[in-house]
Amino acid sequence: MTQEDILAQYGPREAMEYDVVVVGGGPAGLATAIHLKQLAEREGKELSVVVLEKGSEPGAHILSGAIMDPKALTELIPDWKDKGAPLNVPVTEDIFLFLGEHGGSRVPNLLLPPNFGNHGNYIVSLANVTRWLAQQAEGLGVEIFPGFPAAEVLYNENGSVKGVATGNMGVGKDGAPTESFQLGMELHAKYTIFAEGSRGHLGRHLISRFKLDEGRDPQSYSIGIKEVWEIDPSRHQPGLALHSAGWPLDEMTYGGSFLYHMEGNQVAIGFVVGLDYTNPYLSPFEEFQRFKTHPNIRWYFEGGTAKRLAYGARALTVGGLLSLPKTVFPGGALVGCDAGYLNSSRIKGSHAAIKTGMLAARAAFDAVVAGRQHDELTAYPEAFEKSWLYTELNKARNFKQWFKKGRSVATLMTGIEQFVLRGSIPWTLHRERPDHTYLKPAAECKPIVYPKPDGKLTFDRLSSVFISNTNHSEDQPAHLTLKDPSVPVNVNLAKFAGPEARYCPAAVYEFVEENGQPRLQINAQNCVHCKTCDIKDPTQNIVWVTPEGGGGPNYTNM
Repeated sequence: MTQEDILAQYGPREAMEYDVVVVGGGPAGLATAIHLKQLAEREGKELSVVVLEKGSEPGAHILSGAIMDPKALTELIPDWKDKGAPLNVPVTEDIFLFLGEHGGSRVPNLLLPPNFGNHGNYIVSLANVTRWLAQQAEGLGVEIFPGFPAAEVLYNENGSVKGVATGNMGVGKDGAPTESFQLGMELHAKYTIFAEGSRGHLGRHLISRFKLDEGRDPQSYSIGIKEVWEIDPSRHQPGLALHSAGWPLDEMTYGGSFLYHMEGNQVAIGFVVGLDYTNPYLSPFEEFQRFKTHPNIRWYFEGGTAKRLAYGARALTVGGLLSLPKTVFPGGALVGCDAGYLNSSRIKGSHAAIKTGMLAARAAFDAVVAGRQHDELTAYPEAFEKSWLYTELNKARNFKQWFKKGRSVATLMTGIEQFVLRGSIPWTLHRERPDHTYLKPAAECKPIVYPKPDGKLTFDRLSSVFISNTNHSEDQPAHLTLKDPSVPVNVNLAKFAGPEARYCPAAVYEFVEENGQPRLQINAQNCVHCKTCDIKDPTQNIVWVTPEGGGGPNYTNM
């Protein structure tokens, strides 16, 4: 049954009215909600605010490195330390390595550009920071609905955004309602703020509908894959932040690693690969596993007591200022990574998410108090252009673009722009193509042979997904949809050797033989909601849509 059929039979949906609806309970969405309530409290106004979160709880779907710059958090909640924010491990030492296959060289800290310095920043679990932010929001009177994904944008007759509808529950694999069926709800608002994170499902729709990316560079993405380990105390140094570039990626592939020493003898280790890579045989997951075997890295995980605790993956929006779409439209706004404010040169986005949430909140609050609704919050982008965040992103505007000329050129030019010129850059580089267009035909590329996992330091996808606590009800329509079911075999497999089986870090896609013919099997229950398939599929045939609420990973200390 189509949604129209379901509404005709079971509708209409229940509707709830709010001043502001926030879609997404991550740092950007929660900062928006918190600041709205702060402003209302300061000025003695009543303001109704609700946050929709598709995860089972705030933080369940949050994955980041992460080193957090507390600048924006301090603006939002000046006494965050007294209120118990989980920023407990200040960065004590920065190490940057260039790796070859068998060794590496450290860049002297005196030669590191300012964007790689982390003095005053904190190593955090962003999932735990998000849970703390949710507590602060609820303490101010924000309503938070976990397990309720916003599945559809609602529009007024004049085309402005009216609000959102949550997804239906209890729909079977065949698309028909089951005995446990529950119709989704409509949430109407004067303004709706979208904070879904990188490659947001509704954000993507809004950018297309309102042509928000017109005149901008094509957006660019990376995939970040992360594990949390408990290691031997003798090899643990709280506050150490180690980054690397080079092996196992080749000169022309954007990427790098991080190794952050957290509290409790735990380390977060991760690997980032730009999704504009060209070889269809490349597997970001396998590159990460291979990276851990480097002598400079595996040392931290030896000693007999090391244990892997958690695993996850997530796309990053890394196009920067030049790819930033228009962030407002009639009735709403995009904040955080739904728009693309991450500073890839600093490998940081949480401070930008919080700051943009605050800027959008100020604009929405002033509009509501003035009696406005469903128009454009132009004060938000205007305030951004006058903010320290704009200045920061403008200094880094060329960072990702230089890597199309190779890692060596990018390293040199980043040093010149950030270290020598201190961000006062007289030139601007532009991107012309989206990531999915860069894959070369398999016939033009060399297959990559990856070593088998040893189950101690390196692992396979399925055992990794298991410790991400990922779960979806199997009796629901697959949320990974195909525009044309014939394309995976006839185009992707025939021309590109089936790259979806390699770029997915969760074993969602596999080609199986059926009656002597290949067929793409989609194991949607494995999906960790990283959005890589939606971004990298060379034919843009895969479209990620929202599954039932509460499905997906359940990250704890990620």
